[in-house]
Amino acid sequence: MKALPSIDPTLPPDRYPERVWYTSYGSNTHLDRLAAYIKGGRPPGAGREYPGCRDPAMPARSVPVELTGAMYFATESAVWGGGRAFYDPDADGRVLARAHLVTSGQFADIAAQEMYRLPVGDLDLAEVLTRGRAVLGDGRYETLVCAGQVDGLPVLTFTAPWGMNDVPWVVPSAAYVRFLAAGLLSAGAWDTEAVASYVASCPGADGHWSPRAVAALLGDGTHGQRPPGRP
Repeated sequence: MKALPSIDPTLPPDRYPERVWYTSYGSNTHLDRLAAYIKGGRPPGAGREYPGCRDPAMPARSVPVELTGAMYFATESAVWGGGRAFYDPDADGRVLARAHLVTSGQFADIAAQEMYRLPVGDLDLAEVLTRGRAVLGDGRYETLVCAGQVDGLPVLTFTAPWGMNDVPWVVPSAAYVRFLAAGLLSAGAWDTEAVASYVASCPGADGHWSPRAVAALLGDGTHGQRPPGRP
């Protein structure tokens, strides 16, 4: 298994970096899923076509990381059905994630597509890199978070402006769970048991998805089934 890079929690000194670590904790942990955001297209099981980034180059590197906080599922995804993954950096716990080394322009384009917008311009990252957080709007993925740095480059992600306990939790679909879990597994730092137990324990999945059911998705490639309850 791969060793986890250590995230330096201090904010990076460069406020205008050319490259950043786009850190995914949801379905973009999977490179095939991420490719739809970067190159354009429709990933299997998704209900939407993506325009892609202005720069269609895939990440120079992708590394497994763990963030402080919690992941939970909420709102209703028009792409997958069921709940979306969100990150609460203020909650207790740990979040399994995958950091992709992309340009700052690609990070802006991925963020735009998460909000169903066209990728047309860069983001000013100065505030998030100075304060650790920047609220760009009230949209579900318009709050930027910087968890620190790896190799001198910022570890950036985006999430909702609300906290984990401020919204109802929503059960994620099988297709979404499969992409998320398969992406984490392919990162090479965690085995099937660890990934399945982690995903099944996240609010929204907990009580609806069992570790056994998540592990079964990783083994059989099932798409679109309803989440089985715990045995």
